[in-house]
Amino acid sequence: MLASVAILTQGGCHSAYIAATISNRTPGALSLIEVDYPSASFGTQTLSAGQDFHYRFKVLGDGPTTVLWTDAAHQDHKNPGPSLHEGDEGNLTVMFSPTGPTWSLQLINRAPGS
Repeated sequence: MLASVAILTQGGCHSAYIAATISNRTPGALSLIEVDYPSASFGTQTLSAGQDFHYRFKVLGDGPTTVLWTDAAHQDHKNPGPSLHEGDEGNLTVMFSPTGPTWSLQLINRAPGS
């Protein structure tokens, strides 16, 4: 009995999540930033120049990502990002520069059977 408890404890449960960072490297504040991903979205009201916003999420389903935002000149924008898959785990960064956002993705997939 004790051996089976030790095996269960060592194996443990692991929940795959993505640690996301939105970075503003523009000279002005951004507002109404929203990142859409399969089955949900997250965001922040305002992101000042030089500021980062961090968020963790779990991907349920498969599909594309998109970022929507309003720049310092009050213009709305939308930019497509990479596709995510259920079970993905790792880091996702959306970095805003004066020329627009760039996406950086470092993921592994821990979905059952993969």
